[in-house]
Amino acid sequence: MPQKSKETPMMQQYQLIKDQYQDAFLFYRLGDFYELFNDDAIKGAQILELTLTTRNKSAANPIPMCGVPHHAVENYIDILIDKGYKVAICEQMEDPKLAQGMVKRAVTRLVTPGTQMDLAGDQARDNNYLTAVIANENQEFGFAYVDLSTGELKTSFLKTADTLLNEMINLRTKEVVVDDSIYDSLMQQFEQRSILISHQKEIVTSAEQSYLTQDLDESLQKQSVSVLISYLMTTQKRSLSHLQRAVAYEPSYFLKMDHYSKHNLELNINIRSGKRQGTLVWLLDETKTAMGSRLLKQWLDRPLLDKGAISARQDKVQELLSHYFERSNLQDELTQVYDLERLAGRVAYGNVNGRDLIQLRTSLEQIPKIKYLLESLAAPAFDELQERLDPIEDVTSLIERSINDEPPMSVTDGDVIKDGYDQQLDSYRDAMKNGKQWIAQLEAQERKATGINNLKIGFNHVFGYYIEVTKVNLPKLPQDRYERKQTLTNAERFSTPELKEKEALILEAQEKSTALEYELFTNVREVVKASIERLQRLAKAVAQLDVLQSFAVVSETYHFIRPEFTEGHDLHIIDGRHPVVEKFMGHQTYVPNDVVMDDETTILLITGPNMSGKSTYMRQLALTVVMAQMGCFVPAKKAQLPIFDQIFTRIGAADDLISGQSTFMVEMQEANNALSHASANSLILFDEIGRGTATFDGMALAQSIIEFVHNKIHAKTLFSTHYHELTALDQSLPQLVNVHVGAVEKNGELVFLHKVEAGPADQSYGIHVAKLAGMPESLLKRADKILGQLEQKDVQLPAGNYTEQTSEIEHHMTKEDQQLALFNTVQLDPKYEQIIDQLKQLNLMAMTPMDVMNQLYEWQKKIQSGGQS
Repeated sequence: MPQKSKETPMMQQYQLIKDQYQDAFLFYRLGDFYELFNDDAIKGAQILELTLTTRNKSAANPIPMCGVPHHAVENYIDILIDKGYKVAICEQMEDPKLAQGMVKRAVTRLVTPGTQMDLAGDQARDNNYLTAVIANENQEFGFAYVDLSTGELKTSFLKTADTLLNEMINLRTKEVVVDDSIYDSLMQQFEQRSILISHQKEIVTSAEQSYLTQDLDESLQKQSVSVLISYLMTTQKRSLSHLQRAVAYEPSYFLKMDHYSKHNLELNINIRSGKRQGTLVWLLDETKTAMGSRLLKQWLDRPLLDKGAISARQDKVQELLSHYFERSNLQDELTQVYDLERLAGRVAYGNVNGRDLIQLRTSLEQIPKIKYLLESLAAPAFDELQERLDPIEDVTSLIERSINDEPPMSVTDGDVIKDGYDQQLDSYRDAMKNGKQWIAQLEAQERKATGINNLKIGFNHVFGYYIEVTKVNLPKLPQDRYERKQTLTNAERFSTPELKEKEALILEAQEKSTALEYELFTNVREVVKASIERLQRLAKAVAQLDVLQSFAVVSETYHFIRPEFTEGHDLHIIDGRHPVVEKFMGHQTYVPNDVVMDDETTILLITGPNMSGKSTYMRQLALTVVMAQMGCFVPAKKAQLPIFDQIFTRIGAADDLISGQSTFMVEMQEANNALSHASANSLILFDEIGRGTATFDGMALAQSIIEFVHNKIHAKTLFSTHYHELTALDQSLPQLVNVHVGAVEKNGELVFLHKVEAGPADQSYGIHVAKLAGMPESLLKRADKILGQLEQKDVQLPAGNYTEQTSEIEHHMTKEDQQLALFNTVQLDPKYEQIIDQLKQLNLMAMTPMDVMNQLYEWQKKIQSGGQS
């Protein structure tokens, strides 16, 4: 009969700790394993693919459990964190051999999606931002973010929830810390975007926090940083000395792009694959260090507005571009520089090991060589950067003297510290070395004295040193000196007074040596820790140099040129190219295009067939602007640009599945965002606005938007459309110019020229594109006939304000004309009228796919039966 379960002292201890971390998986240390119990075990076994077993199997309610080996725990933690969970690490706080009663245990750190430190592979080249948000009574926000692995800490004051969400999405944050000031509907929006919400109600005051916030005024910014640091102090339970003082930033100080625009332009993520390949960052990233790659993404997210700062970057790129051999040598040196930012973080965190310090030493050894290469350029543009390249020679020298060149992963098992660094450690090592030589000599003596050639002296952690003799040879042993220690199947193990004495000396030396070596390592670590700020300043300088050389490499490889910036609003790009498309197609295949818009031109109205390259033409202008304001050279033969303050895009059609919005609703929201926030210094890209609704609704909206931009905003705008009626607007809007993407018809086939030319397109070629898509010939002929009938009506939208011209439009149209019906050009059999009426009344948006299939099935049965149900 199963016994009634009774909670053991260990499970009582476990439950007390688990109650404090109910929203996390508790990894509870038991010997060489981390164990999970109860619901954690059930859920964890499923996610981590572990074997689920039970504790107290004979009890009425056995406890579910599973476990992972301590040496592999980080892999399992990473899996849970990547899935958006928290993990509390509960360690044994005393040696179980010395413990009286239950071993003391405590959570030593809480790992969350936003506090993950050990990032490997491609993740090492990305920032991992933890954010914090608080609100005031006006629903304005204090916003802060930190990368715990690098120490970067920034804050801002944001006036609207939309701006807040945009910042969070752009930072790709996985976790946000909130207090009681954040309202539920906003937290729902966080959850919809799979952002983990953590709560921090109390502010933890400390000298560390005062230092980090000392440059901030008493404001929402300072409060948000305090919430963020309090959360880190509560969860991490260790030094945060690598965190840099909080820096306040204003999003409007940089070229603004909302996350929709960045998505549409594929700056970081390929729309089709969701991966990095095929994006602008993929093309530009020729960096050699992880910190350089991260800085490149930051520059891409926040291009500059200050002409002087942009020019300063361009000067450096120009110098590197002009000095091929020095640049090549610089790349070789940068390749040997490890991630200084995250190494500094590991030092401060206390989880640095000997190999990390060797990586740090190797990195610092490259700095004098990098300084020499910059000096050889003799370029004033690099003077300031050169000054910041501090080789930190004292740290390099210390690591060189103290740490073995190939240390083990563990810092507690010995063999980390070099011989000759510490006299006491050397004496212990000599004792161990001599002791082991003595053991070897004793083995030879005993073999000779006993005549047992296979006698051997060995060691294990349970029995210490022993003499092992096979049972066949036991009669040869002298009985007076040999003391039995252990019996095996085929042998016996013994000790002797001499062996016991030497064993005590060796083990004592070994134990003291290991303890002293760990103490020496921690001393070295603390000395390095005192130089963290210097390391972080150096890391920033190296990362900046790495990005600049990357710009030089891609500029040379893909024939980019240095853009010029105009004081007014003139925009002249000659033979501009889309850099990513060109990389796939090849320089010889890609067709370049000009974009020319003087002060008197604000809108280019682009017509031409689908698939001809209108969207590519629009995107290439935006990417050219982004690259130019990052300080990179651009894909063109010549480029003169104004400084743009914002870029707005509506390119491509996609439903917003997260918020349940239709394609047309998303289109209107993105258009409204541009119309509400754009200035005369902005760039707007609108692709096929209005196509998501009925023809005349869409045409009317498109014209109204064009007129609004032309008359009120005056932003540089590229507007592509398939509504050819809109090309007449150049007669009434003086700052609008028609251009089209060329296409020719040869032998009934459509040939795209991909060349943008002056004037409107002569036709849309929609049916030709349908033919290219492989539509049935009978369908295409029918479409041609319908097109002819529609063209006979020759309905044109009038120039001017659409809303004021409604009566004139209605004068040209019958009621049936106002919406193009699918069936009014066909004489229908009366028996099908009921089906047509039902179709007209059908609310597709309220139906499930199964409902639609059932309805179609009913109609099919009616048609097959001649109209009878």
